[in-house]
Amino acid sequence: MSEPSRFDRGHTDDLMSFLAASPSPYHAVANAAERLEKAGFRQVAETDAWDGASGGRFVLRGGAIVAWYVPEGAAPHTPFRIIGAHTDSPNLRVKPQPDSGAHGWRQVAVEIYGGPLLNSWLDRDLGLAGRLTLRDGTTRLVNVDRPLLRVPQLAIHLDRSVSSEGLKLDKQRHLQPIWGLGNDVRDGDLIAFLEAESGIAAGETTGWDLMVHSVEPPAYLGRDQELMAGPRLDNLLSVHAGVAALAAAASGGAELTSIPVLAAFDHEENGSQSDTGADGPLLGGVLERSVFARGGSYEDRARAFAATVCLSSDTGHAVHPNYAERHDPTHHPRVNGGPILKVNVNNRYATDGSGRAVWVAACEKAGVPFQSFVSNNSMPCGTTIGPITAARHGIRTVDIGVAILSMHSARELCGVEDPHLLTRALAAFLEG
Repeated sequence: MSEPSRFDRGHTDDLMSFLAASPSPYHAVANAAERLEKAGFRQVAETDAWDGASGGRFVLRGGAIVAWYVPEGAAPHTPFRIIGAHTDSPNLRVKPQPDSGAHGWRQVAVEIYGGPLLNSWLDRDLGLAGRLTLRDGTTRLVNVDRPLLRVPQLAIHLDRSVSSEGLKLDKQRHLQPIWGLGNDVRDGDLIAFLEAESGIAAGETTGWDLMVHSVEPPAYLGRDQELMAGPRLDNLLSVHAGVAALAAAASGGAELTSIPVLAAFDHEENGSQSDTGADGPLLGGVLERSVFARGGSYEDRARAFAATVCLSSDTGHAVHPNYAERHDPTHHPRVNGGPILKVNVNNRYATDGSGRAVWVAACEKAGVPFQSFVSNNSMPCGTTIGPITAARHGIRTVDIGVAILSMHSARELCGVEDPHLLTRALAAFLEG
């Protein structure tokens, strides 16, 4: 049998469509849910009683989704195989009083979310997306996906020091985008505009969670189109791969010995401490209710969790050709070299030797190459939902992902082969 192609253009095209359609965590989970519904999954409400029937289900909560597939005849103590990811990305988010302006410019007041590369948001055509909450408590997604806002950079003639001393941005003063002209600040103007855009009656919106996004679409890049540039690769690349892997596991005909799960959380970029974050109760509650719905006891729950494994999938750093000294000298992950296994002995990543063996088995089963990532000893290491998941639930967890450049930029860069390779490895992992 010939080896499958490392590059599935259809898969990468689909990833690009998913990125473009998901400018906020709320859009990302809505798109993930739509794909899972087409694969036979159905949504269940947390307020309803759950049954123990086999099949695929998912729960939506804000910007998070947990989906799982119960095989026929699964015992209450059947372990889970979990893909963990996150839906949020660093960006600029609208403040509670959004209408601002000065000197004839109308602006939108924004707050910094997570740790974005601030300069990457300058002089970019920006849209606005998120959700509006109405008086009756329902929510509506909104997406103005056209040039609406812009954060203009100061001309070099007015700051000659930028060439010698570098760009210095004050988060409060220098990052407020403009969106029009006017000499007065009209309270409620932005929300009224979004109501009109969304077909909502004026004055019906009482709450909002809004963020800016670059309207430039994802694109293939390079002489041979070996690269892909796009927004929110960190970490919608993993969410997309997880959805595809879960759908494949549910419909692939393999005899599953575990219950495959996708848990895509919100708020990873600012610490995961929310009801939709990895440090919240969402995942544990879903897993426990699945055990109990199948007639299980606390003993069954303990047995299931003890044999459960989670792959925490998040983007990592490819070696940067202009800053190679910032990387560990013996670990230089390259794009299109396969997904990466992330290791940190201080538990900023959750991988240990036994977890590595799980990952190796999945990659070997899928015929997928992989690389190892470890930080330069002189550099502080980032972290993921992996250690949080391991500590909160007592679940063996392994940190993996895809190596990219320009992490936390408004527009990031990956290799075109790696998303498909990651998906194949995740699918093999879920199949056990």
